[in-house]
Amino acid sequence: MVALARSMVGDHPARPVLVLSNDPDAKGLTRAAEMGIPVAAVDHRPFRGDRAGFEAALLQPLLAAAPDVLCLAGFMRILTPAFTQRFAGRMLNIHPSLLPKYPGLHTHQRALDAGDHQAGCTVHEVIAALDAGPVLGQARVPVLPGDTADVLAARVLVQEHRLYPAVLRRFAVGDRTPVIL
Repeated sequence: MVALARSMVGDHPARPVLVLSNDPDAKGLTRAAEMGIPVAAVDHRPFRGDRAGFEAALLQPLLAAAPDVLCLAGFMRILTPAFTQRFAGRMLNIHPSLLPKYPGLHTHQRALDAGDHQAGCTVHEVIAALDAGPVLGQARVPVLPGDTADVLAARVLVQEHRLYPAVLRRFAVGDRTPVIL
């Protein structure tokens, strides 16, 4: 989130209008507020078993902020088809694998367990199917001998911070040509 917000200066075609989290204690909320970006939190825990209720609560600050594009980063909740359809073609996510490989969780360990020689990250449009939307960019890193999931994750994170801003810059002007780093 911070890398995205920092990238949106000067001639960048987008500006952050809200940082919204499902965790009221998320460090990103503090960082965003320090950067002068409006923040909101909708704690998902009181909505256990009521995804529609949670999403209705999410919509209140989202609609008030009127974003043109939603950029998910570290948002670890599965969204319903109704929610994703409402923002179809306007919602991005970054995922720590080279999709379509390893959707979901534990991506770095799964790459190590499979003996992959490369790992990386993908920015994609969000659709109802988990981590299955059109790929808008990918960045690769080598898997090195002795890598652990944490070491690999740290190397991938560096690329996430490069890739997501580059994809958003293109996406914000209507260019869906994939960015490959």
